[in-house]
Amino acid sequence: MDRPNYITPAGYAALSAEYRQLLGEERPKLVDVISWAAGNGDRSENGDYIYGRKRLREIDRRAGFLARRMKAAKVVDPAQQPDRTHVYFGATVTIADEDDVQRTLTIVGDDETEAGAGRIGWNAPLARALRGAGIGDVRRVELPGGEREYEVMAISYPPAIRG
Repeated sequence: MDRPNYITPAGYAALSAEYRQLLGEERPKLVDVISWAAGNGDRSENGDYIYGRKRLREIDRRAGFLARRMKAAKVVDPAQQPDRTHVYFGATVTIADEDDVQRTLTIVGDDETEAGAGRIGWNAPLARALRGAGIGDVRRVELPGGEREYEVMAISYPPAIRG
């Protein structure tokens, strides 16, 4: 991996919870089912055994992926951002296109993107174009549908927790 895997504390917690659920709950139950199915005799036609082994490989593959992503993760708390006047990781940005259509996006880690909820990955083309922009800045970005220009209308970050 040639670039840091930035992630918010909430995103890291979600990865960690999925990892614990897979290894702590799903996998042990599946191993029990496979052991039971293996004891039933002919494994070549035993659906529980065949499906269980296949699912076990899927769980192990996903757990390995999650472990690698968590190991490479650099947790960044957007609430601690000292410069709140420019777009950096964790910023919630309101942008307007050439037709004055406004969208609000939050720039998050690549492992926590959800376009429908307005969360775009730090390395997405639009997020890369917005990096470092201030209110009033116009940025041009090459998207699959063609080149677009966006003006930054507002920038916000989660409130810093003092204590």
